[in-house]
Amino acid sequence: MLEDGKLYIGTSRNPDDSLNKGEYLDLKYGNRHGIVTGATGTGKTVTLQVLAESFSNAGVPVFCADIKGDLSGIAAMGQSKDWVDQRAKQIGFDDFAYQEFPVIFWDLYGEQGHRVRTTVAEMGPLLLSRLMDASEAQEGVLNIAFKIADQGGLPLLDLKDLQALLNYMGEHASELSNQFGLISKSSVGSLQRGLLVLEQQGAEHFFGEPALAVTDIMRTTNDGRGAISVLAADKLMMNPRLYSTFLLWLLSELFEELPEVGDPDKPKLVFFFDEAHLLFNDAPKVLIERIEQVVRLIRSKGVGVYFVTQNPLDVPDTVLAQMGNRIQHALRAYTPREQKAVKTAATTFRPNPAFDCETAITMLGTGEALVSTLGAKGIPSIVERTLVRPPASRPGPISEAERRAVINVSPVAGIYDKDLDRESAYEILAAREQKAAEAEAAKRAEEEREARGEEKDSAAGRWSLPGFGDRDEDDRAAKPTTRKTSGYQRETVIEAAMKSAARSVATSVGRAIVRGILGSLKR
Repeated sequence: MLEDGKLYIGTSRNPDDSLNKGEYLDLKYGNRHGIVTGATGTGKTVTLQVLAESFSNAGVPVFCADIKGDLSGIAAMGQSKDWVDQRAKQIGFDDFAYQEFPVIFWDLYGEQGHRVRTTVAEMGPLLLSRLMDASEAQEGVLNIAFKIADQGGLPLLDLKDLQALLNYMGEHASELSNQFGLISKSSVGSLQRGLLVLEQQGAEHFFGEPALAVTDIMRTTNDGRGAISVLAADKLMMNPRLYSTFLLWLLSELFEELPEVGDPDKPKLVFFFDEAHLLFNDAPKVLIERIEQVVRLIRSKGVGVYFVTQNPLDVPDTVLAQMGNRIQHALRAYTPREQKAVKTAATTFRPNPAFDCETAITMLGTGEALVSTLGAKGIPSIVERTLVRPPASRPGPISEAERRAVINVSPVAGIYDKDLDRESAYEILAAREQKAAEAEAAKRAEEEREARGEEKDSAAGRWSLPGFGDRDEDDRAAKPTTRKTSGYQRETVIEAAMKSAARSVATSVGRAIVRGILGSLKR
């Protein structure tokens, strides 16, 4: 059943249920992208697992998200189950054997895998605007913030860096507007509130260092198999916007960092984007255009992108047109939208005269799909009704102990598990503010001395009272530090300076506390 240079998906069958032939995905066209669709419970996750196994055995690294925890079993040896053994026998899969696969577990929260982070600067204003659901005006201010950070040598690593920069922009909005364009305090305030919401949703776990190196999701083992990176996404899915933005960021990083390779014999990486509809929900036009551009051009970097979603209508036509390999599980047709989805899915396949594609989509059983892949010269094959082969690894989740054992022997163990907090925008702006506060305190102290009629001895760099001249240290020590004038106790020069500095510092600290507590609400 197995053929060199091809991935065995399953065996097609004729309308009379007799077996037809094996259905394959040619490795040469694995970077031409693909889509796996179907209603809940029709077998999409098992199909994803089968494809990930096949690519791994072919030496291709894989990245995928584990939405429900069911995909973690790919790290464990498969076990004999009635439906697995029955399917292998039914399709005549004589070469079937149980396997375990090299897996690296990742988790934004660091609970079920290695921490995965990026910096605010690497995320960029476009994706960050989507993450914060920013308006056009707010996105403009965010672009200015990144420009100021670049010109001012202010590294934006985590959320507190961006918060500090926005505080700075709000305080100096007038002068910055003259240089960079209008900076509305209301827009700054809205962005600050957006950052607060992100922190409450746990997004601060995603921003920081050490940032993920894309080479660590493109590893191969000593025996030539591709490592399968599995992102624990069950908790992450509670914030769908963060989930989809993270995957889009990772896809963009691959596009920007990987070199051009043309059309390789097999992909350099295969990227599965599960629950793909979340990526396109309420996405602005500029973001859709960005996704289309990445999908269209990343093929030449050797990366294959496979969208996994329930409904083909979830993916815009401009993106769907880039999907060369298609696996369609059963769809329901109870509502007008579902009926439209069935018709749309049917018309995207190269017709098979042996059966009506639109009717077949609603009649497919669990683990059965309509399959069409790119064949010779990149021409789509005629669609076939296919029984998908069973997975060689364990279907379903692994135990916590098994997961921990895999994490402990991971090739990236210890690299991403500890936070790194180096000097960045937050610390730099705080130091500048402190320096400015000290300079202001010194200036006020000088003004207060002048107001009391004190004169500065420029040669000695000291202050003295008019008519009293300069006293030596012993004389100063012997005299009282204060003296009475008209019944009031008068401060010495040193006391006045100390109190003035204390007032200035207290004022500066007070402003910082108010900013920290109230943020934009003070506006």
